[in-house]
Amino acid sequence: MSVALQRLLQHLQSASACLVSVESTQGSAPRERGAWMAVLGGEVAVLGTIGGGHLELEAIQLARNLLAASGEEEEGFVRRWALGPSLGQCCGGVVHLRFELVNALHRDGLRERLLPGLHPLALFGGGHVGHALVNVLGTLPFAIRWIDSRDSVFPADVLPQVECEHSDPVEAAVHHLPARARVLIMSFSHAEDLNIVAACLKRQRERGDLPFVGLIGSATKRAVFTSRLRQRGFEENEIAHITCPIGVPGITGKEPEVIAVAVAAQLLQSVYLDSSKSSVI
Repeated sequence: MSVALQRLLQHLQSASACLVSVESTQGSAPRERGAWMAVLGGEVAVLGTIGGGHLELEAIQLARNLLAASGEEEEGFVRRWALGPSLGQCCGGVVHLRFELVNALHRDGLRERLLPGLHPLALFGGGHVGHALVNVLGTLPFAIRWIDSRDSVFPADVLPQVECEHSDPVEAAVHHLPARARVLIMSFSHAEDLNIVAACLKRQRERGDLPFVGLIGSATKRAVFTSRLRQRGFEENEIAHITCPIGVPGITGKEPEVIAVAVAAQLLQSVYLDSSKSSVI
């Protein structure tokens, strides 16, 4: 669950809000269908975004007017905006925005409706990079299983979409991962890393349902692991399924936070590539 959605549901326990969502678009638009923001009233009180710019400013003002009208237009309505020079935005498309007043009675429905589709991700390793990755990925559309053989490495508080799991031996958790899970491997030892990679390749051989298996390390580490995986009976085409080093090319920083951003970008590329393939008939 996103932070914005959490805050909206909490706000609705005691007050109303105006939900503004993208109903449809034509041509170029700053956000896609389903994107939303919530205007809570008051001075700050805007959660989420429908794309910024003058479009968002006008939508916020209209939402505040609706809230001030004390319950009028409760059924909601849709308004059309052309993103041309008159609005100060050069996208050139058309956006239809839906405005709805919501309160505590709508909380359960909104939770189901606005909860983003989350992609399963298994993160093996609770070290510095693992912690940095959870901080970044926790704001993105991933349902994270954070796995380590050491039970004491996890923080006390994590976001709702992060599930901490102690597994000893750590590679045993691979068998129970959800289908289509993406996997990141960065445990505290190369021996554990190798066992996790081998378990992933074995599962991939049997089920073919792990679209991305990423291993932290250098080209030298990949070469060493390739040799050891051959000794365990894996073929070259199976070993080629491993991504190592991980992270988008060109980002060479070694700081945990830098690695985390580079890896998060690579995972998003993987997700969107899969989505584009599935949309082709």
